Amino acid sequence: MKTKTKLIHGGIPSDQQTGAVSIPIYQVSTYKQDGIGGHKGFEYSRTGNPTRHALEELIKDLEEGTAGFAFSSGMAAITAVMMLFNSGDHVILTDDVYGGTYRVMTKVLNKLGIESTFIDTSNLSNIETAIRSNTKAIYIETPTNPLLKITDIRGASNVAKEHNLLTIVDNTFSTPYWQTPLNLGADIVLHSATKYIGGHSDVVAGLVVVNSNQLAEDLHFVQNSTGGILGPQDSWLLIRGIKTLGIRMEEHEENTKQIIEFLQSHPGVEKIYYPGLSSHPNHNIAKKQVRGYGGMISFDVGSEEKAEQLLKQVKYFTLAESLGAVESLISVPAKMTHASIPKERREELGITDGLVRISVGLEDMEDLIADLANALKG
Repeated sequence: MKTKTKLIHGGIPSDQQTGAVSIPIYQVSTYKQDGIGGHKGFEYSRTGNPTRHALEELIKDLEEGTAGFAFSSGMAAITAVMMLFNSGDHVILTDDVYGGTYRVMTKVLNKLGIESTFIDTSNLSNIETAIRSNTKAIYIETPTNPLLKITDIRGASNVAKEHNLLTIVDNTFSTPYWQTPLNLGADIVLHSATKYIGGHSDVVAGLVVVNSNQLAEDLHFVQNSTGGILGPQDSWLLIRGIKTLGIRMEEHEENTKQIIEFLQSHPGVEKIYYPGLSSHPNHNIAKKQVRGYGGMISFDVGSEEKAEQLLKQVKYFTLAESLGAVESLISVPAKMTHASIPKERREELGITDGLVRISVGLEDMEDLIADLANALKG
């Protein structure tokens, strides 16, 4: 089954009870049993809900894994995955991760004794150097947020296997339409499904897919025990959003290519970050592991003042957190998504106060370019 077909017919494509072509929203908390333990696959909606189950089966199929799990947010998904580890365990993470990931590792999970080290995983030798006797996993974002750095998933997974470590990949920016990390050797893939998978700025959710029955059993135990589940209405919204993921991702990318051509020719833009550019670090790695480069661009306009001026002038790019929606969004990571990272750490990573991140939407490309051209006049 080809990917666009799988987006529509994967998982549980219709309701087996009624034949409805859209899985119903099972707004229910508990289920009648014929006798003690005699339920029909569902007993309590924290443990399992038919609508959520349909979503979990769908994302499992799209990522080509063993089992899928739906959580109430991307951060709930990340936290649940980290609950697979014990106090005293150590996790290596990409240095340029989403600010919320950095925050939960350094301000919350560290209190539970889960240790973390942040390194540039785009250089595989750094991973080897960072491994300790108590290291249990390598956590990769690729492309990263906001500098769109690329890590070799297969290479990192090979290093992990040599040391009996898990490989975890945040696949939010690429989605399973453009990249399938489990096929490259990863053990766990996760998403902030709030972004491209939902695609319409109307749901907050997280998704996880694992590649083994043991990981599936362990993560379901965490999900059921801690309860950070996705509700049935939001599960239904994600199923609906996924049906158009393919055509949306293709259109996002087509608009992005033309916007990049404009930015490259503009004197007010000092640097552009986009993995589809041949000049982008590890572009050749990206070519091997993705089927498309996505709709995220970061570019530096040189100063905080110029960035703020740009944000004041845009009309079609909405100043807002998040990304991956049908509408184009714009932000300054240093002041918004990555504000929780200390300034000295941001500067060390290259997240300057003049760095602007745009999530290219589905508006007419000519309108988007005209909007940026007007805003960059200063």
